[in-house]
Amino acid sequence: MVESDPVENAMAVETASDAGVALPAPGAWPRRLLVADDEHLVATGLCHNLEELGFSVIGPASDGEQAIALCKRERPDLALMDIRMPRMDGLAAAEVIYRQLGIPAIILSAFSDPQCVESASRVGVFGYLLKPVTLDQLRVCVTVSWGRFVEAAEQVTQIHGLKQRLEDRKIIEQAKWVIVKRKGIEEPDAMKLLQRQARNTRRTLADVAQSVIENDSLFSAG
Repeated sequence: MVESDPVENAMAVETASDAGVALPAPGAWPRRLLVADDEHLVATGLCHNLEELGFSVIGPASDGEQAIALCKRERPDLALMDIRMPRMDGLAAAEVIYRQLGIPAIILSAFSDPQCVESASRVGVFGYLLKPVTLDQLRVCVTVSWGRFVEAAEQVTQIHGLKQRLEDRKIIEQAKWVIVKRKGIEEPDAMKLLQRQARNTRRTLADVAQSVIENDSLFSAG
């Protein structure tokens, strides 16, 4: 199994998150997997192996466009894609289903040239298997790839939370100095007023601070 880049993975997840795609919950596990391969015997064998491992299989799709259509309709947890398929290759299809639907992919290919591997790491691909694939390789790759996807999603969630806390802190600081100016009081007293208003109204401190900034009459002198 070819390694994927964790930094590129996190960037891909953040792109999907910014597009409004729901990220997996902690402890979630893939149950429904899409198979896309234009070689009928390979696709059939892959579907059989996945079912043997306990997964529910969608497809197989025979080209990239069909894979996208199936993903939009069936919403699998994970997609296993061949690279070289007609109409649209697996990497292009993987990028579409990831950026639009948040569905991660594993690439299965007979080719391991650096260009393919590098391209895969930028488009929501979390695993890369070289054909032919054994049952054990498939089991391990699905497990590891999903773990990478969940880890990257958790990192993005933490980053977004940190960004929000920093933004909230800026708003609170700005509101505090607005109150100092309006009422002619010291900074600690302004903070206490904000905190008291938040408790009394059962709102967050950031919400109250935003109201102070937007409302000239709130906490005016007098």
